[in-house]
Amino acid sequence: MSSSTLYLLLTLAFFFQTALGTDPLFHFCSDSGNFSTYNPYEHNLHKLTAFLSIQAPPSGFGMGSIGTEIRKRCPYNKDAIIWYDNCLFKYSNQDFFGHIDNGNMFFMWNLNNVSEPQTFNHKTKQLLTELANEAYANPKLYAAGETELYGSEKLYGLTQCTKDLSASDCNKCLDDIINELPSCCDGKQGGRVVGGSCNFRYEIYPFLNSL
Repeated sequence: MSSSTLYLLLTLAFFFQTALGTDPLFHFCSDSGNFSTYNPYEHNLHKLTAFLSIQAPPSGFGMGSIGTEIRKRCPYNKDAIIWYDNCLFKYSNQDFFGHIDNGNMFFMWNLNNVSEPQTFNHKTKQLLTELANEAYANPKLYAAGETELYGSEKLYGLTQCTKDLSASDCNKCLDDIINELPSCCDGKQGGRVVGGSCNFRYEIYPFLNSL
């Protein structure tokens, strides 16, 4: 593959039980280097993107390709990553498989505040920590669950890692992003921290198709 190997990761169903979204959540175009039109890198990227979208396993996952979308947003960047509700797509000329990527990270949060932020924050971190412990012990590196808040109110959450990580790296990745809670979502009714290797989400309403 010319002078360097091209690495791609297509994690279909990266939030595989959430509602399908047509627009990307976020993307990064790396400034680590560019390629020119008709460069062998462009040919390899196009070829591998098409191959990966076909080879992604159908069982338990959504099917699709977002290669065209990321190429429009990052047309000549050698490294890029894009997130949708149901998948993550990443490519690079550096080997990133099995390495924690929390350098590529973004936050999302509900604009509404809770009435008892200190108690709510504690329950949120507690739930996400429990789910993180379940996720890294699960071969799918995924866990979802709920806990009681006040009376009949409940808090819902999920944690997940990309499947190229080891169980121990998944655990570390999730611990790192859960520590971002105060920066991301202090006292917010819902929030998400999404990195290049793991993510979490919590809400005060059910946001998964099933639990």
